[in-house]
Amino acid sequence: QVQLVESGGGLVQPGGSLRLSCAASGSFFSLDVMGWYRQAPGKERELVATIDTNRNKNYADAVKGRFTISRDYDRNTVSLQMNSLKPEDTRVYYCNGFLRMTYADAGRDYWGQGTQVTVSS
Repeated sequence: QVQLVESGGGLVQPGGSLRLSCAASGSFFSLDVMGWYRQAPGKERELVATIDTNRNKNYADAVKGRFTISRDYDRNTVSLQMNSLKPEDTRVYYCNGFLRMTYADAGRDYWGQGTQVTVSS
């Protein structure tokens, strides 16, 4: 059974920093893309950042220059370093992994349980 387990998050003052981490466990053929999404109450889940197997990174415009995504390919982990945090970054953050169980598998998304990030003075 595949699991994505997040750590980090919490309460931070505006301008502060937080680091989120996520580890994928279980048996699978490939973990093609890992990333982070976030969601506010009553809103749709939105992309924050992703990184693929070729180290290509994609960021939402709202976080460019402030957030950095990184990945450990040997340990199947992904991290999100969040700097210069703003109150509008307050969301539940979800780890995402797009993986395939076999070579022929089309693949699907897996999600972590979510971790709350609150930016407030």
